[in-house]
Amino acid sequence: MRVLVLGAGFGGLELTTRLSAALGGDAEVTLIDKADGFVFGFAKLDVMFGRATPTAVHHPYAEVVKPGVRFVRAAIRAIDPVGRSVETDAGRFTADIMVVALGADLHPEATPGLVEAGHEFYTEAGAFQTRDVLERFTGGRVIVAVTSTPFKCPPAPSEAALMTDDYLTARGIPHEISLVMPLPAPIPPSPDASAALLAAFAERGIAWHPNRIVRSLDPQRRVAVFADGDEMPFDLFLGVPVHRVPEVVRNSGMAVDGWIPVDSLTLETRYPGVYAIGDVTSVGTPKAGVFAEGQAAIVAERIIARHSDGQATATYGGRGICYVEFGADKVGRVEVTFVQGQRPSGRFDDASELYRADKHEFGADRVRRWFGRERLTPEVAPPV
Repeated sequence: MRVLVLGAGFGGLELTTRLSAALGGDAEVTLIDKADGFVFGFAKLDVMFGRATPTAVHHPYAEVVKPGVRFVRAAIRAIDPVGRSVETDAGRFTADIMVVALGADLHPEATPGLVEAGHEFYTEAGAFQTRDVLERFTGGRVIVAVTSTPFKCPPAPSEAALMTDDYLTARGIPHEISLVMPLPAPIPPSPDASAALLAAFAERGIAWHPNRIVRSLDPQRRVAVFADGDEMPFDLFLGVPVHRVPEVVRNSGMAVDGWIPVDSLTLETRYPGVYAIGDVTSVGTPKAGVFAEGQAAIVAERIIARHSDGQATATYGGRGICYVEFGADKVGRVEVTFVQGQRPSGRFDDASELYRADKHEFGADRVRRWFGRERLTPEVAPPV
């Protein structure tokens, strides 16, 4: 059996790891990604706020060495979902089963003025460059804002606002922070987590602006312009950029209304033998790595069952756990389950220093399974 996995994020790494463990050399699994390594989303914030260096949080794909799995570093130029094949810089690949896990592409240039007057912190390059921006910042009005929906990791803007406050306060830099989000609450599926975040904002004097979205920046006047025309001045703008399905997916004809539709239980697309997982889909869960990982587990079970000539019965339950930075070295834990046609359900565990160790182990466990080594201790940068 030949399995082609497009994208080596949470979904692609988890899928190939499970297939290798169950099938070994009995399956020919090809994992394709244009990048040379993986960085956890939360590690970008670690670098941004001086907790670690870029080198310390980078996990090279060259270390993905597993029975039956071959990693190919190449840009994907065309996808044929009917023929289950792709054209890449490294040639053409075909398979019996294809899994699209290419995530969402980020487009800071899609928001007028963002590149010229603001800073995005969602890409690796953007987060790493923002570290230098924060080091040079001498004070003033800070806006953390979202520029489109949907966007990855809904808690991240709240984390950025709280961690920015920590960072500037520790350095004695005067500041006022405003958090602008298109959501009615910081984490709508978890009322308890949202209430805790709102309390943290109030305690720190962070202004909360729900149900609003920034559509452009005026570089000359240094103001952010909302969708309704209102304006807000800033000295430092930290933005979540526009998210779009990768162009190669859009050109393949797989996307509908911007994203790939899938069966919410099986992750199958309308093309036989083709699955899609993670941010590239419109499955109904938030665009976050932990949900891509859960979807990958189900697809792996279904592929394994097919290989064994058994009946594929595994279905996706929509459950995910994430850790939320509250600043002051405290981390909260959110568990949410999304079931189609029902309200999300879950629980929130109050922020404490104890969950920082849990968050570290979350990353360490995945580095251990995906890359076959113990996670390196973060190389903490010297204080500014």
